[in-house]
Amino acid sequence: MRVAITGGTGFVGRHLAERLNSPDTVVISRRTGVQINDVDALAAAFAGCDVVAHCAGINREIGDQTFDRVHVHGTRAVIEAARRAGVQRIVMLSFLRARPDCGSAYHETKWAAEELLRESGIEHTILKAGMIYGLGDHMVDHVTRAVRTFPIFATVGFHERTVRPVPVEEAVNALIAAMEGRVTSPTVTLLGAEELELGTAVRRIARLAGGRPLYVRAPVWAIRVLAQLTEWTMVVPLVAKAQAHMLAEGVSEPAPFAPELPFGLRPALPFDDERIRAALPEGRFTLNDLRMIRGWVGRRASTGPSLHAH
Repeated sequence: MRVAITGGTGFVGRHLAERLNSPDTVVISRRTGVQINDVDALAAAFAGCDVVAHCAGINREIGDQTFDRVHVHGTRAVIEAARRAGVQRIVMLSFLRARPDCGSAYHETKWAAEELLRESGIEHTILKAGMIYGLGDHMVDHVTRAVRTFPIFATVGFHERTVRPVPVEEAVNALIAAMEGRVTSPTVTLLGAEELELGTAVRRIARLAGGRPLYVRAPVWAIRVLAQLTEWTMVVPLVAKAQAHMLAEGVSEPAPFAPELPFGLRPALPFDDERIRAALPEGRFTLNDLRMIRGWVGRRASTGPSLHAH
């Protein structure tokens, strides 16, 4: 089976490519020189492929990389390129609570992308995934570095929301099952085996990360303000606005309803010490995580002396 992976150098796409570990896998991303909106380049990359795993996506907007451009126009381009290349199946990774008219551009554009695929006439599976974690993620990575850096950690809202974290290896299992045609429903949810309160999940990560912050409950509006501030100031924000919306709702139930994966394909691993340790990053947040510092260092490097080999 020849597979193309959009977003193939991102978190989930990279893990999928590493698992397949095959010369028949085509990795597509901006880093490999293919823009998600370039139909001609995508069609050339998809040539000879049986299936496309569409994992491309963003959780915050930067410059011309908007939710609409990446999620909606990008998916439209993927569908057209797949049609031109004769791809038989598309498997798309979406978000558990992607839906219209909910006040979050992330959720709404993910839903619009789902609808494009449903209307495409191409055989497909949409995996509406909850919170996926593993080495290189945003969840464990950011909580770990935050509790190592700051003396206070804010949890979202005064009523505990729940999450069902999915280990990235089990998310990859589900993607492969869908790519191989073992998932018959066109839209399914991908949820972890264990449901727990968000605060409990944070404390498990903090304990293993070695952080001992003071935990305080902050209203949702305060977390949204924090998200806006960190999007403005950090290279990778501590929490993005889309993530603040997710955490305020909880990430344990699909909206709208979609069935879970068939028995035998559902994630079964708990959110335990072994899997959390495997996802822990090194270090903490530093000044280099600030946009202004990173930009200043980049400007210094570009204007400083350089060496040329002859």
